[in-house]
Amino acid sequence: MKKFDTTAMGQATDAVRAGDLMEATRLIQAALGNASGQGCAPGQTNPLPQRNSLPDMNAMLKGLPRGGAFNTRMPSFKPRLKKGARRMAHGMGGESFSCDAGSRDYVLHLPKGRETAPTGLVMMLHGCTQNPHDFAAGTGMNALADRHGFAVVYPGQSREANMQSCWNWFNPANQQRAGGEPEILAGLAQKIVGDHKIPADKVFVAGLSAGAAMAVILGQTHGDIFAGVGVHSGLPYGVATDVASAFAAMGNPPAAGGAETAVRTIVFHGTADKTVHPGNGDLIAARQVELSGAVRISEEIAGARNARRDVVRDENGVPVLEHWVVNDLGHAWSGGRSEGSYTDPEGPDASAAMVRFFFNDEVK
Repeated sequence: MKKFDTTAMGQATDAVRAGDLMEATRLIQAALGNASGQGCAPGQTNPLPQRNSLPDMNAMLKGLPRGGAFNTRMPSFKPRLKKGARRMAHGMGGESFSCDAGSRDYVLHLPKGRETAPTGLVMMLHGCTQNPHDFAAGTGMNALADRHGFAVVYPGQSREANMQSCWNWFNPANQQRAGGEPEILAGLAQKIVGDHKIPADKVFVAGLSAGAAMAVILGQTHGDIFAGVGVHSGLPYGVATDVASAFAAMGNPPAAGGAETAVRTIVFHGTADKTVHPGNGDLIAARQVELSGAVRISEEIAGARNARRDVVRDENGVPVLEHWVVNDLGHAWSGGRSEGSYTDPEGPDASAAMVRFFFNDEVK
């Protein structure tokens, strides 16, 4: 994920104070790597290269750790890259999906040694400066896929769409169903489901940071395709409309999340995250509880770092929300592998927790 350019941000602040908003926007865009999405009919794949609210939500979440003051200068976490490991080039191999809204490269992992159709599909959205290979290595999701029989697809953001390979979650064009990155990603998921005879009700999406923010969006715009969302160090739906408001939300979470639709959601966030304030995870969880109308809430301590897990279940006992708050975890994938960037092997295994949540304990 991109570290903040403090010089650019300081210059942008000076420009705002001087009343030059256009220059401020230009500086912030340069610091973050802004780009816009575009508008997806059913696409094709080509080889490469070429509301019942709860009575008191604030009281319910009062005890959740907030992580202290947010540091707007530099993220405290540095990527953990195994010696000898490399950051993959953006000609990443795999295949390319194209539709009217645009195209993205992707890497598809099918479970090894399985003669029947995969049991489901998990779409994994990397964070800024990452790519599919890096994200696959860091999360260890392929090993879980082999063990449990589901497929994993890793779309890759292009440098043309965003200089830092961030998913453009802060662009209003990418916060709606028709057009933009959400439609490309949803179309890709549908393509893979059709090609490999995957159960349509077992399609899920998860991401880290900017990828997590885009996963939240997909849960809102394409809830008919994605049956569950995994959010690691992400942001609520609709809290930003440009790069300036994106920085604001990352550092100072808004008063309320903007989600409008209940979707099964699992949230991971570290209390020491200095890139995306932990309060964003609190907001995502609180809003989903409010929308779901679920009333059974259990709290437990689980895993390394004294992580706290809140579980909210519906009337049938099915978890509709898991909210993990991991003490002393920075901006990194909890329980990740050192072969990838932005991982913390000491935390509880976020990948395994998401798989259990998505498949509702059908996998052990």
